[in-house]
Amino acid sequence: MKKTSKVSFFNKIPAGVVCLLLIAALFCYMGSKMGAANMLNTIMKTAHDLLLNTCFYLMAICVITGAIGKLFVEFGVVDMLEKLLRPLMRPLFNLPGVASLGAVLTFLSDNPAIITLSKDKRFASYFKKYQFISLTNFGTAFGMGLIVIIFMIGQGFFIEPLIGLFGAFCGCIVSTRLMQRFIIKKYPNFAEESAVVNPEAREGQRALAAQVEHQEENGIFLRTLNALLDGGRSGVDIGIAIIPGVLIISTLVMMLTFGPAASGQYSGGAYEGTQLLPMLADKVDWLFDWFFGFSDPHQIAFPITALGAVGAALGLVPNFAQHGWLDGNAIAVFTAIGMCWSGFLSTHTAMLDSLGYRELTSKAIISHTCGGIAAALVAHWIYLLTTLI
Repeated sequence: MKKTSKVSFFNKIPAGVVCLLLIAALFCYMGSKMGAANMLNTIMKTAHDLLLNTCFYLMAICVITGAIGKLFVEFGVVDMLEKLLRPLMRPLFNLPGVASLGAVLTFLSDNPAIITLSKDKRFASYFKKYQFISLTNFGTAFGMGLIVIIFMIGQGFFIEPLIGLFGAFCGCIVSTRLMQRFIIKKYPNFAEESAVVNPEAREGQRALAAQVEHQEENGIFLRTLNALLDGGRSGVDIGIAIIPGVLIISTLVMMLTFGPAASGQYSGGAYEGTQLLPMLADKVDWLFDWFFGFSDPHQIAFPITALGAVGAALGLVPNFAQHGWLDGNAIAVFTAIGMCWSGFLSTHTAMLDSLGYRELTSKAIISHTCGGIAAALVAHWIYLLTTLI
């Protein structure tokens, strides 16, 4: 009886009170270390610098990659890639061949592209229910992949991002298959039930493979121009969408990662902080060294940020480079875990809700957490092998 009353007491605490207490505790901690005025100045200056020097840079990448992606769709490159990847789907991911189209589209854009595609009944009709639900994990592992790779190449690395891409591929296998096992264990009947019980939906397989109707009569020049402009416009939308994550999450993570100014004192400048995350990571540095090969405890900030938004995580990289905290292994692991996790904590709930299986959110999160760790492990050990060759 006492246990029941205790639970009911905590359940009666308003969510607003809990929110205020947590925010007050966070600001009191940072204010006690930095000083209230310095803390507020650092928040504003860090967010402002991130907006000008990181967000707009990422938006430029999004516009370029969006234009390239749309051009690939318009002239059938996506269809060709889908046909090449289709034989890999069943043995590796236990998914129908048409799922490769979702991998290509999310790689060129972002996680939600897989949900948009799954709304097509012709597409969904090729899946059993357990396979259809696992598309949330499958698509997320490739979200913003092109943007992440190009960003890392822009930092002066080439082989390492490709190693990270392979790591993300392996992490996707782990996440997708683990999610499928969870679903079948919870709902055994989903192993045989079709996602769409409608035989008419299976008509038009060829139309599915070619998602975009090519309008040959418009001419190559006009099709190219329209594709570039439409793709660039979609890139602007993605660039704007990542700004809140970069400004809010990156600012918070940086203030928990970096230390005082070069003088050793807090001045209220941008990118100052309390060094809480490195201090905690340093306690178990042997674990992160074995798992990820991290050479500096500050590097743990990237995977933590990637849980919520990969765009925000990318915002950390230039500052890591300035402080000398980057190496080839870190880039390979960052690419793998950034692609595979791709901010899944902020998208999985909405994605599963749109599919109608919100109750499986916890299973999806557990599966994808394991997948991201597997991706980082693979990237780390392959990088070590390349250094020996």
